[in-house]
Amino acid sequence: MAIEVIPLSRLQSETSGVLARCCDSGSPVVVELPDHRFVAIHPLDSDDESDSLVSELLETCEEFRVLLKKSLDSPRQTFVPGE
Repeated sequence: MAIEVIPLSRLQSETSGVLARCCDSGSPVVVELPDHRFVAIHPLDSDDESDSLVSELLETCEEFRVLLKKSLDSPRQTFVPGE
């Protein structure tokens, strides 16, 4: 598994492409920030991992719970592809 290291400017200019390659390859992308710190972005491997992440967010992040409640309380709209 090859880890790609890119500058923040590349992530900003090619966000969709970088994230798609990360998901398609299954490999993490490491972003170097201007102050020479690093942030890793990695794809979630399975629905179980996604569920685990959501569970952890619900348990530990008040902002996430507020956002989820706001979404649940908002009116639903029918999704129409192509609109």
